Amino acid sequence: MAKPVLLVTRRLPASIEALAEQAYDARLTASDVAIPDLLARAQGADAILCCPGDVLDAKTIAALPASVKVIGTFSVGHDHIDVAAATARGIKLCNTPDVLSVATAECAMLLLMAAARRVGEGERLVRSGSWAGWAPTQLLGIGISGRRLGIFGMGRIGRETARMARGFGMELHYRDVTRLPAELEQGAIFHDNDDSFLPLCQLLSLNAPGGEGTAHWLNRDRIAKLPFGAIVANAARGTLVDDEALIAALRSGHVAAAGLDVYSNEPRLNPEYLTLENVVLLPHLGSATTETRDAMGRVVLSGIDAVLAGETPSNVVA
Repeated sequence: MAKPVLLVTRRLPASIEALAEQAYDARLTASDVAIPDLLARAQGADAILCCPGDVLDAKTIAALPASVKVIGTFSVGHDHIDVAAATARGIKLCNTPDVLSVATAECAMLLLMAAARRVGEGERLVRSGSWAGWAPTQLLGIGISGRRLGIFGMGRIGRETARMARGFGMELHYRDVTRLPAELEQGAIFHDNDDSFLPLCQLLSLNAPGGEGTAHWLNRDRIAKLPFGAIVANAARGTLVDDEALIAALRSGHVAAAGLDVYSNEPRLNPEYLTLENVVLLPHLGSATTETRDAMGRVVLSGIDAVLAGETPSNVVA
């Protein structure tokens, strides 16, 4: 019996490619960037395994061959895929929940600490050869221990970020659509509005999903509600941030520093960020640990397996 055909849009960890080849007639790619001929390579495919940078909009999904029954995304977020268009075509969508929460929360904490302690500036100073030695006033930053941390989006990753922040004795506040049960809240303070939430956020971690409902959530008006000198970190989706508004706040000092791992129009981030010393810039490393990427691959492949077998996996989005 012939194996089902799986199109993989980008290079994956070797262990996951080997797993894909065991179960599928896998059309692998050696490229780390989006393949330009997705529709041509999808001809005859039963499934597609894509990545966050692969935009599968309504037009692309409408042009997919009738053979495609399921799309798996190597991510939790799926705002790069038009879910309604896929549903209209009868194409199922699977993602990778749970397994990347800890790694991404670690990245959020890394960004907060690196921004607060001016790690980017310090690293550039040493690499440039300009460092003249220790000095009492050199690169004075902000300690995070005991500070108030606001978390926008208290899902799995937000809750992991809160768990780690408790180790620093931080006072936790969160903003979400609904309040969590007490056993998940664990003492974090819920806010149902920006006016009570944002003024308390000495540090703000963005952990909400992307999509129309959160697009440019951190805009000029909301930034103005933050206390002067706040620290902002985004390890979720670049679309959460109005770049021009954040850049202006970083220039004025209203936002003292920011740590960013994600951007609108990745990898073509707003070039003004590159001119700022008080922003730490990472290349979307949130889930980039060996263990996490292996687990992500196994989860998404298991979801594709189940859909093709006529089953409904736990990681089906729609």
